[in-house]
Amino acid sequence: MALSKHDKIETNVSLMMVLTIVAISFGTLVELAPLVFGKQVKEPIEGLQPLPALALEGRDIYIREGCNTCHSQMIRPLRAETERYGHYSVAGEFVYDHPFLWGSKRTGPDLARVGGRYSDDWHRAHLYNPRDVVPESVMPSYPWLFDHTVDGSVTGRKMAALRAVGVPYTDDDIAGAAAAVEGKTEVDALVAYLQQLGTLLQMRR
Repeated sequence: MALSKHDKIETNVSLMMVLTIVAISFGTLVELAPLVFGKQVKEPIEGLQPLPALALEGRDIYIREGCNTCHSQMIRPLRAETERYGHYSVAGEFVYDHPFLWGSKRTGPDLARVGGRYSDDWHRAHLYNPRDVVPESVMPSYPWLFDHTVDGSVTGRKMAALRAVGVPYTDDDIAGAAAAVEGKTEVDALVAYLQQLGTLLQMRR
């Protein structure tokens, strides 16, 4: 009995592999081409500025301590998410982020709009011992952040490296980076980072 076209494809491994690659390539092109050429994913939202020196150091501490493994920074455009966390995330918020910290796992809540929601003192207490402010929290404590000061000797070089990939730091930003973080503790830096997250779109609501 003659094989149908469908049977011929399924029984011919080489042909099946070629057609699979074609299908995946076409799907990838359809998904990625709008992102590559669309302005909305490459242009910063109105008012977006590069992170100040202290917040930039705080971001690195956030990554170092693994905060991004339990907290996402991307609110999906779903009612359940926007009612809980605020305005959904837009691509223009992240054009200066290297690397992106969107995440996918939420052991803790999403932090995309946490900026300004709590006081600096609340964040400090929460980082020192989370259960003092959220009794049911499973987040670990970070008391060493209060003892270690920020090393500003490399902050300017970080900014220069980021400028090389498109973040618009100025010569003055880079020159003043060390002075901006001098004497600051790591908890100061981390709180500065957290307090600016998502504030541009919060203010527009």
